[in-house]
Amino acid sequence: MSASSPLDASRKKTDGSTGRVHVFSGKPDRFEGLAVEIKETMGAETFTSRLRTSIDEWKKQGKKGIWINLPIEHVNLVESAVKEGFKYHHAEENYLMLKHWLAPEKSTIPIYASHRIGVGAFVMNDDGKVLVVQEKGGKRVWKLPTGVVNEGEDIWRAAVREVKEETGVDTEFVEVLCFRESHQSFFTKSVLLFLCVLQPKSTLIEKQEVEIEAAEWIPIEEYVQQYPPEKKDQFYEMAQICWEKAKDQGCLGFTHFKSKTGSGKPCYIYSNKLGKL
Repeated sequence: MSASSPLDASRKKTDGSTGRVHVFSGKPDRFEGLAVEIKETMGAETFTSRLRTSIDEWKKQGKKGIWINLPIEHVNLVESAVKEGFKYHHAEENYLMLKHWLAPEKSTIPIYASHRIGVGAFVMNDDGKVLVVQEKGGKRVWKLPTGVVNEGEDIWRAAVREVKEETGVDTEFVEVLCFRESHQSFFTKSVLLFLCVLQPKSTLIEKQEVEIEAAEWIPIEEYVQQYPPEKKDQFYEMAQICWEKAKDQGCLGFTHFKSKTGSGKPCYIYSNKLGKL
């Protein structure tokens, strides 16, 4: 009679029988990695046993980057995964994504979301007045409507939406006038803000009560003069660009046209090339 091995014991603990410890299944990626989503409920001991067996098998298969998606209901497994070499990659409202690089060479797993995307809106009517707002808790300075692009939202749609939400004014996208990049602006992340030119389709203001203290149409001269040239900060520079655009001083923006990615997904390309592409 042969003696039971440590592996036999671990199999009994995992399956409640003498059956083999199941390797976690996942979706292979084109970088020789594997994405695993934990869907079934299990205890930390069972999870650890299966994870160790899985890591051994993945190494034999030559897998490189391993991703584990842990839904929030499986938060009890985080510590076990970390002890087996996994590290945090990113988190969303309902899940935590963990990563583990198994290959001997240096990891090529990219960091998550290096930039946050914001939009600003330059809206000027036929009378030369600009749509501006003052935010509650702000510096009581007239500023252009701004906001953050939602996940899966187009830049131009975000600009139109933000103006509607903050001021009640309907607009139509014309072009991206410029964009600004700043680092260490949202926790450790960088921020890209796209300043969009929008054409007003209505003029009546119905300001948002939660975030906006005031919203008005003011002469563009009044808007620009708020930012003194001696500071030459981002607000001054962007106000000057708006002034040049308003006075038709050769500031050509980026218009958009619809295209698609290599996999067939819809996308937009922004270009300042004159004429039809």
